[in-house]
Amino acid sequence: MSGLAAVRTRPVRREALALLAGGASAMLAGLTGALVLLGVSMPPAATSLAATHGVLMALGFLGTVIALERAVALDRSWGYLSPGASAAGAMLALTGQPTAAAVAFAVAGLSLLAVYAALARVERSLQLAVQVSGAGAWVLASVVLLAGMPVNLATPWMAAFLVLTVAGERLDLARLGGLPVQGRRLFVVIWVWFMSGISMVAVSPDLGVRLAGTGLLALTVWLVRNDIARRTVRMAGVTRYIALCLLAGYVWLAVAGAVWVVGGLGSAMIWMDLRLHALFLGFVISMVFGHAPVIVPALLRVPLPYKPWFYLHLALLHAGLVVRFAGDALSMPDLRIAGGVMNVSAILLFVCVSAAASVSEARRRRKLVAKGSAARAAAAGATGATGGVA
Repeated sequence: MSGLAAVRTRPVRREALALLAGGASAMLAGLTGALVLLGVSMPPAATSLAATHGVLMALGFLGTVIALERAVALDRSWGYLSPGASAAGAMLALTGQPTAAAVAFAVAGLSLLAVYAALARVERSLQLAVQVSGAGAWVLASVVLLAGMPVNLATPWMAAFLVLTVAGERLDLARLGGLPVQGRRLFVVIWVWFMSGISMVAVSPDLGVRLAGTGLLALTVWLVRNDIARRTVRMAGVTRYIALCLLAGYVWLAVAGAVWVVGGLGSAMIWMDLRLHALFLGFVISMVFGHAPVIVPALLRVPLPYKPWFYLHLALLHAGLVVRFAGDALSMPDLRIAGGVMNVSAILLFVCVSAAASVSEARRRRKLVAKGSAARAAAAGATGATGGVA
């Protein structure tokens, strides 16, 4: 294959783009709800988004993206039911239909389990089993919402969905990096321990959260010791960027675990903020930032080349968390609001920078293809003219 042929871009996945747009809508609504919760002055119509902020971000946005990635990997039309139902659930939540939204989210989680079952026919593995348990946690979170229980009782299940999805992916890469047998066995122990704590939330919420917190701490230690990011952070370019996103996320995972253990389901603002956002923002969103250069091309068939300014949204995210939690600790609401606005800005900046990088690269590739076509046409014309003279 010639160099010019190699830079040709395949058609954008329109079905993936449409579903991703639904997830993006959930993200924008969720971020608006976050600003309302922070106390930022917003239009009256936005105030209702505060109550659905967490569900929109965890299941409407992140759930849609994760389910979409799995659907693309499966490459079956029915696999898109999961991200489609998740996006629909977000739209139903936005229109004030919480029961219908919970049903849609449950369908999305069950469909994701079916996708994993189909993938398991190709390869059964520990990492896939871990992600299956994460999808099961998604279903149980939806059941809690469907039962009309408080959202804070569904939060541990939503956290388990995201944590186990990420942990399963990192376990797979650690295996490729030469993970020893004892490392896999230790991971299984941590996995079972964490799930035991999450399951206990149903009967003893505070104790269950504390037990699950010890599992998060143990998982952090395992990830730091075994993740290939410890080695790849010494490299350059996109490899170092991804590694730094992961390692920074592990710091916040440790913070979340410690807060879950010490604070339980404490209702004080500092405990609630740390318990939720150290994990959902510091850990999960940092993972999203790090995986985007790999996930976006796979989902949409559009390039997302690394740019040095990717560090801007990464730094803004983590700096915002530090400012936010400092405001909590010092009882300074303005500082907390400033940190929260920095977090929202980091996510929006990530979207804008990623879109700009993709569009710029796509244009560059189209120009290369056009130049190649012109060069071949000129060469063919010259050959024809020479042949005529001969």
